[in-house]
Amino acid sequence: MQPFATLTHYAGFDWAKAEHQVVILEAGGQVVAEFRFEHTAAGWQLCRDRLRRFPALGVAIETSQGAAVEKLLESGVTVYPVHPKRAQCYRQRYRPSGDKSDRVDARSLADALRLDGAQWKALAPEDPLVQQLRLLCRDEVELIGQRTALINQLQQALYEYYPTALAAFDDWSEPFAWALVERFPTPQILVAAGKRQWQKFLHVHKLWRPGTVDKRLELFAHATELAGNSAVTAAKSLLAVTLVKLLRALQRQLDEYRSRIEQLFAQHPDHDLFGSLPGAGPKLSPRLLSELGQDRDRFADANGLQSYAGSAPVRYQSGGLERARMRRACNHHLRQAVRLWANLSRAQCVWAHSYYQAQIARGKNHETALRCLGNRWLKILWAMWQTRTPYDAELHTRNQTEHGSWVLQLHPS
Repeated sequence: MQPFATLTHYAGFDWAKAEHQVVILEAGGQVVAEFRFEHTAAGWQLCRDRLRRFPALGVAIETSQGAAVEKLLESGVTVYPVHPKRAQCYRQRYRPSGDKSDRVDARSLADALRLDGAQWKALAPEDPLVQQLRLLCRDEVELIGQRTALINQLQQALYEYYPTALAAFDDWSEPFAWALVERFPTPQILVAAGKRQWQKFLHVHKLWRPGTVDKRLELFAHATELAGNSAVTAAKSLLAVTLVKLLRALQRQLDEYRSRIEQLFAQHPDHDLFGSLPGAGPKLSPRLLSELGQDRDRFADANGLQSYAGSAPVRYQSGGLERARMRRACNHHLRQAVRLWANLSRAQCVWAHSYYQAQIARGKNHETALRCLGNRWLKILWAMWQTRTPYDAELHTRNQTEHGSWVLQLHPS
C-alpha cells in the first residue's frame, strides 16, 4: 500500500459478477489504458499483467469487500473503496447529462480518485482471523433471520389448526416448543395421549413449573375445542411438522456457527477487551470486534466510529435553520450490534439505565434513546480500543467525576 502522494496513475474499477471494466489515467487526466476482462482465472491474470505496468497505481472501486477487492489487494495495488452514493455523484459530475455505461463508471471513479483521493483512506490488508470472524457473524445474523421467518410460518400454521399449542408457549424460538409439535402433531393426538403423557413431556423437557404446569395441562385437556376441521388439520399439521424439521436442521447449523465464532473470538488479542463490555456477552462481543477490525488508525476520533456505526446524527444547517436527523449511510451490521448492546447494557450498568431513562424523560422514543446510549458507549469503546484497555466500571466513574459529567447526577455514586 502506497501513500497517495507517491501515486503516478489512477484507475477506476467497475466490477460486476461476470466482467470488470478498468480505466487508468495519468496525473494530467489522460487515459493511458483501458480494458475489460472476465471474472475468471485467465481474466485476472490478464488484469495483473496490465496493472503491473503501473507500479505506483491507485484503484478506486465501488465496494470495500468481495472477490474483486481481494484480488486487487493481492495484485499489490493501493485500493480505495468508494461508497455507492459517492460514486453516483462522481458519475454525475463527470457526465451531467446522465450517460451511464461501465466505461463511464470506471472513468468517473478514476477521475475522482485523481482529484479527490488525497482525502480518502486506502484499504489495508485485513487480518484473516478478523475477516473470517466478521463473515461468520454476519452469516449467523442472516441465518437467525431465516429462523425467525420459519418460526413466523409455524405460528401461523398453528393458529389455523392448533391454537392450543400456540398458547402453551410464549417463546417459539425454543426447541421445547417445537418438540410439542413433533410429539403431538395434532390436537386430537394430544388429547388422546392423556394426562400421564402430558406430564412426562413436561418433565422430559424440564418445563414442570408450579406457576405454569396447571395452565398447560388445562390447555392440553381442551385442545380440540378450537381446532380446525379435519381438512385443515390434515394439511396444516404436515406443514407444521415440516417447518419444525427445518428449524431443527437450521438450529444445528446455528450451533455450529456459534461454536466456530467462539473459537475464533477466543484466539483474538482483543478478546478480553470486547468481552469486558457490559451487556455485550458472548454473542455481541465477537460482532463488535469483527466490525471494528484491527486497524487502530481507521478512525481519527470517537466521532469517526460513531458516524461509521450510525449513532451520530447528521446535522443540517442553513441560515437560521438547524436540524439533526438519523444517519442512514453507515455500517448497518455494526449499527444493529450497537443497538442490541446498548439495550442489554441497561441491565448491567446503573449509569447506562439512568442515561436511557433521562433520554426518555426528554421526550425521546425507545429507539432514539437507545441510539443516544449507543453513541455514548461507542465513545467509551473507542478510548478502550485505542489504549487496549478492558472496561473498568470504577475507572469510568472516576473519569466521569474528573470531567464533571452530568450523567453522575442521574444515579447514586
